Amino acid sequence: MSRFGSGATKARRINSPEEQMTLTEHLAELRTRIIRSLLAIVIGIIVLLTFYNQVLRFITKPYVDLCEEKPSLGCSGALGFLGPLEGFSTRLSICTYGGIILALPVIMWQIWRFVVPALHAKEKKYAIPFILSTVGLFLLGGLVAYWTLTPALDFLISWAGDDVQANFQVSKYVSLFGLMVAAFGIAFEFPVLLVFLQLVGVLTPQTLFRQWRYAIVIVFALAAVITPSGDPYSMLALAAPMTLFYFAAAVIGLIAQKPRLAREAAED
Repeated sequence: MSRFGSGATKARRINSPEEQMTLTEHLAELRTRIIRSLLAIVIGIIVLLTFYNQVLRFITKPYVDLCEEKPSLGCSGALGFLGPLEGFSTRLSICTYGGIILALPVIMWQIWRFVVPALHAKEKKYAIPFILSTVGLFLLGGLVAYWTLTPALDFLISWAGDDVQANFQVSKYVSLFGLMVAAFGIAFEFPVLLVFLQLVGVLTPQTLFRQWRYAIVIVFALAAVITPSGDPYSMLALAAPMTLFYFAAAVIGLIAQKPRLAREAAED
């Protein structure tokens, strides 16, 4: 009887509602998560619309500072637009980018809640570290992109020649700014992916340490490809932190691996 009861308990654990969701239930869950994320983005867009002028001044500050520091470049620091709808589309682009960034904690939480049913109990406890690390690293990547934008613009303008005056369209500048922040922010999520793959057993820290030479080559090649401005300053500013993150992720995996190895040794 006790064996039957134990088996029934085990069966009930296996057949929990979370683990036995149908395809329709999964799609309904996905729709709910998407709707909540979109609502958070809409709220972020409204906030950005309220403070649009301040945000625009913040975005254009690297260009304005460059023009003031180097008059020889021939740029005034002012941005222009060519079409009657360009001002509206630029405002919409800035508020959409900013709304996504403001809603990032909510988006990451919804992604985590959608993935959680497929994870074991020991992996579900990483929810808060996952949210904090993904949001924090994305913001850090955005700050690094913002910091490198001035030397990137200096490099790009200098290649145009001495007799060419810079007169940027606001939409082109905002597009470059948004791509830079997105590229750096997403690339800075690299260690989160590596740590997650180690926690679920796809990778081991020993493998990461063994393959570090190939990893560095791939990191620098990837940085050269995904850097929107294409300048060496931005590429180096992206590749160097990603290299450090690679080794940091391997060390974190090694630390997380020790309790499991200790339990296996005790069981043997």
